[in-house]
Amino acid sequence: MSKFELVNPASLGVPKGWTNGVLAPRDGRLLFVAGQAGWESAASGEAPLFAEQFGRALDKILAVVREAGGSPGDVARLTVFVSDMPAYLESRRALREVWQARFGTYYPAMALVAVQGLVDRGAMVEIEATAVVGGRE
Repeated sequence: MSKFELVNPASLGVPKGWTNGVLAPRDGRLLFVAGQAGWESAASGEAPLFAEQFGRALDKILAVVREAGGSPGDVARLTVFVSDMPAYLESRRALREVWQARFGTYYPAMALVAVQGLVDRGAMVEIEATAVVGGRE
């Protein structure tokens, strides 16, 4: 369960798979997580398919959040950079399962950005995040 107040104005319609805005609790500490690639240039073997890369990137985000004393519900915002939109679109059903295994039904404020390429060889997805660790409601 998240401690954030989700802000979804009726005039914008009902969001599905994201939240329009997230209001953080008082006294929380902001954690900015650098972009975490779904595959690294130094990794051996072939790059996995999109859904597995998405899961790997989320796991890295959550490793940083947990190291700071947080949990998945502390993630306030994600920006997902995708270099292969057809692979993303084909993977949407699998992505929901990957997401729910880590976050349940909670969705932070999110943005999906199509990019021409990512630095890491074979990477199709990179995710950066902002979390609010601690704080009272």
